[in-house]
Amino acid sequence: MLSNIEIARAAKPKPIVEVARGLGIPDAAVYNYGPYKAKIDLNWLSRLDRPDGRLILVTAVTPTPAGEGKTTTTVGLGDALNRIGKKAVICLREPSLGPCFGMKGGAAGGGFSQVIPMEDINLHFTGDFAAIAAANNLLAAMVDNHIYWGNALGIDQRRVTWRRVVDMNDRALRSIVSSLGGVANGYPREDGFDIVVASEVMAIFCLATGIDDLVERLGRIVVAETRDRKPVTAADLKAHGAMAVLLKEALSPNLVQTIEGNPAFVHGGPFANIAHGCNSVVATRAGLKLGDFVVTEAGFGADLGGEKFLDIKCRMAGLRPDAAVVVATVRALKMHGGVGKEDLGAEDVAAVKRGGANLVRHLHNLKRYGVPVVVGINRFGTDTEAELDAVIEAARGEGVAAVVCTHYAEGSAGAEALAQHVVRLAESGAAQFAPLYPDEMPLFEKIETIAKALYGASEVTADKAIRDQLERYELAGYGNFPVCMAKTQYSFSTDPARKGAPSHHVVPVREVRLSAGAGFIVVICGEIMTMPGLPRVPAAESIRLDADGNVVGLF
Repeated sequence: MLSNIEIARAAKPKPIVEVARGLGIPDAAVYNYGPYKAKIDLNWLSRLDRPDGRLILVTAVTPTPAGEGKTTTTVGLGDALNRIGKKAVICLREPSLGPCFGMKGGAAGGGFSQVIPMEDINLHFTGDFAAIAAANNLLAAMVDNHIYWGNALGIDQRRVTWRRVVDMNDRALRSIVSSLGGVANGYPREDGFDIVVASEVMAIFCLATGIDDLVERLGRIVVAETRDRKPVTAADLKAHGAMAVLLKEALSPNLVQTIEGNPAFVHGGPFANIAHGCNSVVATRAGLKLGDFVVTEAGFGADLGGEKFLDIKCRMAGLRPDAAVVVATVRALKMHGGVGKEDLGAEDVAAVKRGGANLVRHLHNLKRYGVPVVVGINRFGTDTEAELDAVIEAARGEGVAAVVCTHYAEGSAGAEALAQHVVRLAESGAAQFAPLYPDEMPLFEKIETIAKALYGASEVTADKAIRDQLERYELAGYGNFPVCMAKTQYSFSTDPARKGAPSHHVVPVREVRLSAGAGFIVVICGEIMTMPGLPRVPAAESIRLDADGNVVGLF
């Protein structure tokens, strides 16, 4: 079997203007970044006056090292919808360099269900992340510069909350002391870095509906407090205009294609374990205007990216999903059933049944939102019929169909049955979408609702300082914000070692952060970090150029 990068490199892509024409986009609205990737003019998109297509969410069971294939399934389903005669558009997030060089390698799909050009998408692409990092760090520089030149706003240096960012896993930057070296360098203070995809600017970028909304949201960012606890914003520092200038071109969505030549918007990239985990509203809305179906992915499991897609993105953007696909694999459910990674090749129906509890909880949770669901079983070569039947039976117990898919090996043909089922669900009119909690619910109750209803927790703990902070947010007018839970992606609990569907556990809240521009409260639980570290053997050790200058090692 060829590697992902070899399959992608062997593809024969169409010129990107041809892909755009297939969506009805005129050449004048296509800004080429080479022959196979482009940005689509935001002003042209904003003038589209067409009925929206149907919105399909792809999410998954709780991730394991065995792999689930959420992006691969998103691409395969989009290709399959086009194969059966539907005009479908795929909407994905841009990969971060951190995971590409850390644990995961590439993130553009897999096998014969990929978006291309794979190397470009996984690396620098069109420069969006560099623009987001520059805008974020400009604001950080202006905060320290304002303090240096007299501090007219009265910023309390102890209460500066705005952090710098870099798009790389670098644990050494989690906590630093800045401005060392003497008076000329400013006033020393504790500081730190987050990864770009965890930043509020990334969240704003992905939730903004256009340039005007982007500017307004950037201005609302709270960077610090004064000594009498009054917020200081980016607008107070007069930074938001220049930040928007840096982001202006980036906000236009990126158009690429699948191996089969079907359109894909790849735009924005917040992590789902520490941010809201969905591609940009701009790209999703563009897809809904240009296609009959939009297939979009939310990061990690349905308890993280799926919940945030439904409770944050759909709430803010007025989106109403017509159906959802939960991706599951026999291998992942075996791991949730207690099997180690080294033993996944042997048949173990009992372990699949035990691990099926994880799938069942995700299905039960999604039903709370009134969205019809189907399970897409991403088949591996080692799966047996008995194991596949066990997954199908677990889904059937929740009244949900499960469809075996082979899109990794066969492309769109391997997901055709899933596409047919998704069309029936989406066109049935069965969707009755509603968020999990109302806007007016108090912030701590929102946290408890997610933890107890979706995670299976019995209790949420938070010390008095955190509860007082939440009350201050409510008094300041932020009580109607949704909450963005930051926790491990590997478990319903905050303990990554607890597989399956743990219940009656405690969710400890370690910190809360206001993202006033994005419009949500970040709730940091357990040991999750907003700046990841590299593993013992990072993927970067295997990535190189071959003798012909081709990238080797992305997977």
